Amino acid sequence: MARLTLKNVFKRYRNKKNEAADYAVNDFSLSCDDGEFVGILGPSGCGKTTTLRMVAGLEEITRGDIYIGDTLINNLHPKDRNIGLAFEDYALYPPLNVYENIAFNLSAKGVAREEIDRRVREIAPLMKVDDLLEMKPAGLSGGQKQRVNIARALVRNPLVLLLDEPLSHLDGKMRQILRTEIKRIHNKIKCTTVLVTHDQLEAMSLADRIAIMNDGKLQQFGTPLEVYDNPVNVFVAGFIGEPPMNLMKVSILEESGKLFFLFPKKGIRVAVPSRYRSALRSGMEVTLGVRPTDIFISSDDGTGSEVTVDVFENLGDEKRISIDVGEEDFLTLMTEDERRYKKGEKIHLRFHEEKTHIFDPETGDRIQA
Repeated sequence: MARLTLKNVFKRYRNKKNEAADYAVNDFSLSCDDGEFVGILGPSGCGKTTTLRMVAGLEEITRGDIYIGDTLINNLHPKDRNIGLAFEDYALYPPLNVYENIAFNLSAKGVAREEIDRRVREIAPLMKVDDLLEMKPAGLSGGQKQRVNIARALVRNPLVLLLDEPLSHLDGKMRQILRTEIKRIHNKIKCTTVLVTHDQLEAMSLADRIAIMNDGKLQQFGTPLEVYDNPVNVFVAGFIGEPPMNLMKVSILEESGKLFFLFPKKGIRVAVPSRYRSALRSGMEVTLGVRPTDIFISSDDGTGSEVTVDVFENLGDEKRISIDVGEEDFLTLMTEDERRYKKGEKIHLRFHEEKTHIFDPETGDRIQA
C-alpha cells in the first residue's frame, strides 16, 4: 500500500496535423491516502480515464508529476510501477483457464511456481472464483469474468489498484452484487484504490472520497456526504443526486423588510433563509438549488407557497411531483405520502431552509452564506 499523489498534471493530445488540442486533463491535483478508496467521477469525455491511464503509465504526461509513496513514477515503465489495473473490458485470454488468467502476469515476471500457486489460491476465494479455476472464459458470465479480471489485478499485491469502469458491462442486479464484493475486498486488503466511473451510485457507495471532474478539471474533492450536501458549483450540484438537484433562476424580492426568492413567470415566492440575507439584496438574480427530498408539502396555513401539480409519478416506495414554475422550468419534489395527486391540483410547498443552496448565475460558483 502507498499514498498516490498527482501534482498539477496536464494532458494534451495532438491531432493528425500535429496541432495541439485543448487539454484533456487540465491542472489536475489529487492526493489519495494510504489504503484509501477514491472515486474519480464525471461525464463521458471529462478526462477521468485519461487520468487513470497516466497513473498506470499507459499515457504520457504532458506536464506535472505523479508519485506513489515518495517515488516519482513519471518515467517508470508500467510494469515497474507496482500497479494493478482492471479495465471495463475483461481482456481475458480465451485459451487459458481462470487459474492461468489470474496467474498470467506473475508467470510473465518469472515468479516461482509455488509462489504463484499460493497467491492465486489466496486471492481466488476472496473474489469467489475458487470453484471456477479450471473453466475457460467462454463459459463464464459477465460478473464472473469481471471477478477474474479484478483477481488478476489483485494477485500482484499492487501498491495501488486502478479500476476503470469495472461494472459498466454488467446488468443492474450484478452491478449491485459486485459493488458489495469490491467494497468487501477493499475493507479486507486495504489497498489504495482508485475507481473511475460515470455512475454516481458506484462512486457514492464505494469511495471514501470522490473527485468530480468536468472538462478535464477537478471540480470538487470530498466525502460522498460533502459533495452531496455542500456542492461547490452548479455542475457538482446538478451531477450528484438522483433525481438531480432542482436548479432554477430566481430573482430576489424585498417586501416589508423580508427577502423572498421569486419565480417571476408564475409569481411563486419562497422566503429567503436568514443565513443568506447578508449575501443577497433586492433585485439580484441567483440560481437557487434545492434537492427533491428537501421540499415538503405543507398544510394551507400561510407558511407554504401555493403551486400547481403538473405531473404525478407513483414509483411505489416514493412519489415524484413535478411543478411548473416557468417556461420549461420544472420543480421536482419527492414524497412518501400515500395520497395521489392530480394535474392542476393546488398544493403548498415548504423548503428545508438549511438544505437550500444559491449559486452565481454567471460563474456557477456557490455563494457563501
